Amino acid sequence: MFLEGRALSEFGAFLGALPLLSLAPRGDGHPVLVLPGLVASDISTRPLRSFLRNRGYAVSGWRQGRNYGLRAGVQDGMVDLLRELNETHGRKVSLVGWSLGGLYARQLAKMMPDRVRSVITLGSPFAGNPKSTNAWRVYEFTSGQRADDAANERFGGPLAQTPPVPTTAIFSRTDGICAWQGCMETPSTLSENIEVESSHCGMGHHPAVVYAVADRLAQAEGEWRPFDRTGWRSLVYPNPDR
Repeated sequence: MFLEGRALSEFGAFLGALPLLSLAPRGDGHPVLVLPGLVASDISTRPLRSFLRNRGYAVSGWRQGRNYGLRAGVQDGMVDLLRELNETHGRKVSLVGWSLGGLYARQLAKMMPDRVRSVITLGSPFAGNPKSTNAWRVYEFTSGQRADDAANERFGGPLAQTPPVPTTAIFSRTDGICAWQGCMETPSTLSENIEVESSHCGMGHHPAVVYAVADRLAQAEGEWRPFDRTGWRSLVYPNPDR
């Protein structure tokens, strides 16, 4: 938990790294929906969204104020927004979710795979016990629901089940909020893990995370490949299978 104080310096590192981050692959203009974490709002994802917009994507926040969990209307609001972005742009939507927002992204992709291009989660605890985080009490207090109901059979099915679209789970072993073991995906031909050295609260603007997100989104539709850790990337991105 004490290591979460890094989030502020990580934001400074993000600002300082913008010239280098400008070398990240540019996008093809497809829509990207970015979902915030627990008790956070679109303000928290503004740096990431601004960067992705400058990379050429049609980026949207989730437009529902602070994320207090699956309260009445939240699920329907996300479904409606995903449908709106898909129909407005005439293209599938990539979903990027930070922490709890990543759980939503995975479940939306399971419900509406024909409208989703890919899923990227940032420190999202989808594979562990719902209480294997330091935030489950906050979730229960703010949402009025049990932590076990953060995502359930009525919202996309089993949480740990991999979405039927290209899926990337970005995690950190020094995450002070969520147990990193529960933030890892089962690797397959359409799913992968990318490890970074980041705090949980700074993950949405950590330079290594931002670059990895841009790299994943830039892949041509239907031509998804696992993240390439060779060369200089091996110095920045640890081997997640070690």
